[in-house]
Amino acid sequence: MSSPSSPTRGRPPRLDRARTLQTALDLLNESGLDALTMRRLADAVGVQAGALYRYFATKHDLLTAMAERILDGVTDAAAEADAADWSEHLAALARALRTALLAHRDGARLFAGTHSTGANTLGFSDVAVGVLRGAGFRDEDAARALFTVANFTVGHTLEEQAALQPGGAEPAGAGVLRDAVAAGDYPHLEATLPTLTSPDFTHLFEFGLDLLIKGLKARL
Repeated sequence: MSSPSSPTRGRPPRLDRARTLQTALDLLNESGLDALTMRRLADAVGVQAGALYRYFATKHDLLTAMAERILDGVTDAAAEADAADWSEHLAALARALRTALLAHRDGARLFAGTHSTGANTLGFSDVAVGVLRGAGFRDEDAARALFTVANFTVGHTLEEQAALQPGGAEPAGAGVLRDAVAAGDYPHLEATLPTLTSPDFTHLFEFGLDLLIKGLKARL
């Protein structure tokens, strides 16, 4: 016979860390980061807001745990890219990170600044540094290259998600930029407006990643 404080036989407990994290990610995808509050999450899992602090002492702790969950499988996805050399493996890691962040609304914004030390984040970082050290980079350069590639990927994806408009044919602000350029004397911007207002963020990401990789090769 179950006690009043124990879950009913055959039913999951009211508050479970993994289920709470998944619910938080569902709310993120549904309404965005600004609308995600501890109270709303508590309501979604059917508990009082104070009960969440059993697992997450602060909202930042919750966001850090969510960021860690977002990176689940990223290292494995990069490993499956069948990279022939270190540069291809490093590029695959960056692409896998971008894909993981794009899989969630405001994913890059959530991830930025959380500084997770969970197994997924540290595993990603360890593999990246290992790839660089194995290629012959000094330890300090391998660490700096990790920061450079990760910061580029997160920053690019953050801007990409901020500019994306559901169902839109071009990024947010493209029309404003076009009008501003047309109203002034900016011949070089006018010549490149098709690219500046393009929604092809993958091409833009690959261009920047290629520059980084080539720069690292030249340094090596």
